[in-house]
Amino acid sequence: MPPVLLSRALDPLLGVFTGLTAYYLYETHPRTAPPPGERLQELAKWKWSRWQQEREERLRANEP
Repeated sequence: MPPVLLSRALDPLLGVFTGLTAYYLYETHPRTAPPPGERLQELAKWKWSRWQQEREERLRANEP
């Protein structure tokens, strides 16, 4: 049986929580913060809008 820190169910939750907290601190700390326009939330919004535009173009091209 593999070693566990707290329990088999709680260890993955602790890992995800620690990772999310570390990334939040990385993006909000003034010394390590990425420049404006390159934060994860902004990049995800850009990617999502680009994907929606491409999807709409494909749907318009396939209309009879």
